[in-house]
Amino acid sequence: MNIATTLPPAQAPSPIRSTAPASAPGVHLVHSSKPVVPRDRLLRLAEVESLVGAKRSTIYQLMKEGKFPKQISVSRRFAAWPESAVLQWVQDRIAGSQEAA
Repeated sequence: MNIATTLPPAQAPSPIRSTAPASAPGVHLVHSSKPVVPRDRLLRLAEVESLVGAKRSTIYQLMKEGKFPKQISVSRRFAAWPESAVLQWVQDRIAGSQEAA
């Protein structure tokens, strides 16, 4: 049963609309606010290889040398990398190559 059809027109709920400009102080629109906790996800090795453009042996060698983010052990047989750490590593490599040029 729809509540708008059972109430008289004077009592029917109206959609919430903000007449204040989006840049007004104290106005926080749900769709434009950033999440309090940034979302991150765990990547398996195949996804890391795809993002980085390197294969397993290179990734593990770079980890051993301390030049690549360490994996997180989620369980005894499940390890993954935080997506944010891998993407930051890629961005650092890009920035480093542009500085050298």
